[in-house]
Amino acid sequence: MTTSSTHSNEQRYEIVVVGGGPAGLTTALYGARLGHETAVFDRGGGRAAMMQETHNVIGIPESVSGNEFLETARDQLRSYGGEYRRAFVTGIERRGDAFELETTDESVLADRVVLATGFSDARPEPPLPRTGRGLHYCLHCDAYMFVDEPVYVMGHGDSAAYVAMIMLNFTSDVDLLLRGEDPTWSDETDVLLANHPVDIVHEDVTGVRNGEDGWLEALEFEDGAVRDYRGGFAMYGAEYNTDLAASLGADLNDDGTVVVDDHGRTSIDGLYAVGDLTPGHNQVPVAMGQGAKAGLALHKSLREFPKSLDELEAEGGVTQADVPAIAGELRHQAGEHSSAEGD
Repeated sequence: MTTSSTHSNEQRYEIVVVGGGPAGLTTALYGARLGHETAVFDRGGGRAAMMQETHNVIGIPESVSGNEFLETARDQLRSYGGEYRRAFVTGIERRGDAFELETTDESVLADRVVLATGFSDARPEPPLPRTGRGLHYCLHCDAYMFVDEPVYVMGHGDSAAYVAMIMLNFTSDVDLLLRGEDPTWSDETDVLLANHPVDIVHEDVTGVRNGEDGWLEALEFEDGAVRDYRGGFAMYGAEYNTDLAASLGADLNDDGTVVVDDHGRTSIDGLYAVGDLTPGHNQVPVAMGQGAKAGLALHKSLREFPKSLDELEAEGGVTQADVPAIAGELRHQAGEHSSAEGD
């Protein structure tokens, strides 16, 4: 691990990833395997950790929970010499040619920073079914579970109305629950809803009935009605965790996501963003792909060789003593990893 000459008590990494979901851990894995001193700082939680089962990830059985999936990823990162720390990053600022990050435990320096802090789904007021056992947030992940089953969608805006109509692709029994709120969707959406067989329920939910397995069986309403449901989706928007990006002046989109190019580079030199913090589908495979692309871009920006013509003219040719450029600890870890694979 390198240290800063002006802040010798602070550890300095080539890459620091803030956030330990699929996007952040994939970025870090690429960084470590490509020979860069890499650390992940993760406060814990997140959407992936909430998954009861893992869907749509090739090679991963659906019986694997989100926490199991993430723990395997953390073990992979460590096996290549990457560091994983459970800590909350409270602030970040430029410090010369590096970034200084303040965490709940320490202050560290990084040549490059990757934000993978995601977003938080807005939760409706209780009473509610159990998350992952009748209350869901990802249509593309979980719609398959409700084929030919009675389904609800909670919300009163355009997104809730559209999700309710989309669910008609999977089941003929879809209710849109306003929970006592007036609808806020557009006139066009109102016309669409009127021409799709979605039942709009105005009354609020007063109770939840679960089966012995913990899955939702029915919801109770303030008018005394009891409606059977296997599950459904809450559509109340999301809050993007952009405080760190905004504190550095990174550009944001109108929807609150961070502006990035195709490899995760933000408008701030050396600052990257991946995963749910950026525009696009909020899916584990998509997040992993973004992490891989960012990892490759980071490597290209950090690697020592080949030297450019200008560098060779200024510094002279590369000698045998100059190579390889990978740090000693990571070289040792690579040897250990190869030995373990050969056992």
